[in-house]
Amino acid sequence: MIRSLEMGRPPMERRPQPSQAQLPPPLPGRGPGGPGGWMMRPQERAKNRRGALLRLWGYLRRQGWPLAGVFLLVLVASGLELLSPYILGLAIDEFILKNNLPGLARLGVLMMILFLIGALITWVQIYLMASVAQHTVRDIRNDLFAHFQALSLRYIDQRTHGELMSRLTNDVENISGVLNESVTQLIASVLGIVGVAAVMFLINVRLAIVSLITLPLMAFISQWVGKRTRRGFRDQQEMLGNLNGIIEETVTGERVVKAYGRESAVIAQFEETNNKLRRAATRAQIFAGVLGPLSNFVNNLGFAIVAGAGGWMAVIGLATVGTIASFVNYARQFSMPINQIANLYNTIQSALAGAERIFEVIDEPPELADAPDALPLAQPRGVVIFEEVNFGYKPDVPVLKNINLNAQPGQTIALVGPTGAGKTTIVNLLSRFYDVDAGGISIDGVNIIQYQKKDLRRTLGIVLQDTFLFSGTVMENIRYGRLDASDEDIIAAAKLANADQFIHRLPQGYQTQLSERGSNLSQGQRQLLSIARAILADPGILILDEATSSVDTRTEQHIQEAMLRLMQGRTSFVIAHRLSTIREADLILVIRDGEIVERGSHRELLAHQGFYWNLYTSQFKGQTIAPDGLISLQNEPV
Repeated sequence: MIRSLEMGRPPMERRPQPSQAQLPPPLPGRGPGGPGGWMMRPQERAKNRRGALLRLWGYLRRQGWPLAGVFLLVLVASGLELLSPYILGLAIDEFILKNNLPGLARLGVLMMILFLIGALITWVQIYLMASVAQHTVRDIRNDLFAHFQALSLRYIDQRTHGELMSRLTNDVENISGVLNESVTQLIASVLGIVGVAAVMFLINVRLAIVSLITLPLMAFISQWVGKRTRRGFRDQQEMLGNLNGIIEETVTGERVVKAYGRESAVIAQFEETNNKLRRAATRAQIFAGVLGPLSNFVNNLGFAIVAGAGGWMAVIGLATVGTIASFVNYARQFSMPINQIANLYNTIQSALAGAERIFEVIDEPPELADAPDALPLAQPRGVVIFEEVNFGYKPDVPVLKNINLNAQPGQTIALVGPTGAGKTTIVNLLSRFYDVDAGGISIDGVNIIQYQKKDLRRTLGIVLQDTFLFSGTVMENIRYGRLDASDEDIIAAAKLANADQFIHRLPQGYQTQLSERGSNLSQGQRQLLSIARAILADPGILILDEATSSVDTRTEQHIQEAMLRLMQGRTSFVIAHRLSTIREADLILVIRDGEIVERGSHRELLAHQGFYWNLYTSQFKGQTIAPDGLISLQNEPV
C-alpha cells in the first residue's frame, strides 16, 4: 500500500486527448480527457451474451447447497401447481356431475392444504434465493472493486470516474435485481412449461399438439425483440454512466463552477446528456414494451384455438367435460410461463448488458503486474539510477527523453523546470505508476520492475501537490501512512510537520471529523496533514512534489525545518517551483521539454548563467543575487 493518499497523475497537457469533435466544453480548470473529465466514450454494443451468462453462473454456483435447495423447492411448488387443473377436472367428472357433495368437500379441503403448503414453500424459496443473490452480488462487487485497485492509472485516467462508479453500482444492482426476483421465476416458468406439456400429452395428445401450434411464432418474436432490447439496455447503461460522470465531477468541482459563473453551462451540459439518456432509455423501453402485448396476443390466439378444438371434441364425444376443463386450464398455465419468460427476457437483457460491462473491467489486464519471481524490498539503501529513460503517455508523444540520473544514499535531488517539462512524470515512473518505454530505473542495483509493487511503494514516502484526504477523523487520515501506528506516533509526526498546533485548535482536535476531501480545512492545513502522513510512514526514499506550494512563507519555513529532519539519511527527490527552497540540494536537475538540460549545485548553476539562472532570477525582481546564490534583500519572491 502506498504510504500516502495521493496518486500520481500525468500533467494535464501531456495526457492522451481525444479529438475535439468528441468533446463537449469542459468545466473551467479541468482537462477534457483527464480523470473525471467530460470525455464521452463511444457507444459499445453487447459482445458475448452467452459468455456473460456462463460467468454469472460461475458466481451463482458458488452457493452450492442453498441454490440446490432453491431448485428443489421450485420443483415441488411447480408440481403442486400442476395438480390444480387435474383436481378441477376430477371434481367436475367425479363429484359435480355425479352430485357427490361429501367427496367434493373432501377435495376442497385437500386443495386448501395444497395451497397452504405451496405458500410455505414459496416463502422459504424466496428467503433462500435472497441469500443466494446477495452472496453472489457481494462476490461480484468484491472482485470488481479489487480489480479496480489492480488497474493501472493509465486505464483510470482515460475514463470518467462516474462511468467507472456506474459499473460498480448501477450495473451490479441490475444483476442483484434479476437474481432476487427473476431467477426463481425463470426456473419455475421453465419447469411449468415442461410439466404442463407432459401432462397435456398424457391427457390428450391431439389437444396437446394443437396447443403447441403458436410456439414457433412466439420463439421468433422473442428472438427478434430480444436482440434489440439487449442493445438498447446496453446503450442505456452507457449513457447512465456518462451522466454519473458529469454529476460526480460537477459536485466535486462545485466551487469552481460557482467561482466562474458556469452554472448555466453545467446545466446545459447535464440536460444534453440527460436527453441522450432519455432517448436511449426510450428506445430500450419501447422494444421491451412491445414484447408483452405481442406475447399476450399469441398466447390468447393459442388459447382460443385450444378452447375451440376442445369444445368440438367434447361435442363429438372424444373427451369428457372435466377433461376439457382441465385441459383449458393447463393451456392457460402453459401460456402464463411463456408470458413470464417473455417479460423476464427484457429484465435479463438489461442485467446481461450490465454483466458484460462489469466483466469488461474485470478482464482488463493490470498493466503493471508483478513478475512471478518478484523480489521483496525491505530496507533500501537508497541508490536510485535512471538510465536512458524514455516515456510517453501516448506512444507518439514523448514526455521524457534520455533521462539519466544517479542518486546516492542520503542525497537530495531537486527537479526544476517549467510546468509540463516532465518533473512529475519522473516521480510517477519511480513510483511505478507507469512503466518506462525504454531504458531502466533501478533501486540498489535492481530494476524496479523486479520488485514487488507493494514493497516498492511501501518504501516511498510521497507528498504530492494535489492533497487528498478521506472522510474520517484527522487521526485516521494521518494514520493512513502507517496503519499500525499508535496515537503517540501520530501526534509526534504531526508535531514534526508543524500540524499539531492547528489540529489542537479544531473543535475535537485529532478526533475532528473531516468532510469529503477535507473541504472543511484550508489547502495549507490539508498539505500539513499530508506531510505528517509521510513522516509517519518513515520511508526509505522520500518524494516531495510541490509539497510546500499551498502554504504561506512563515509556514513554509517551519515545514522546511521538518523536511530537513525527515530527509536526513534518506534519498530525497524534491520538485519545486519556488527555487529558493532547494538551494541546499546536493544535485539540481533542470528539465525542459522532457530532457535534462542542466545539472549541478545551486551555486554551480547560477555561475553557469544558463536556463536555471534565468528561472531563478525571474522569481526575484529588483533584487541583487550574490555570487554564492543568496538574495541580498529579504523580500518575497514574486
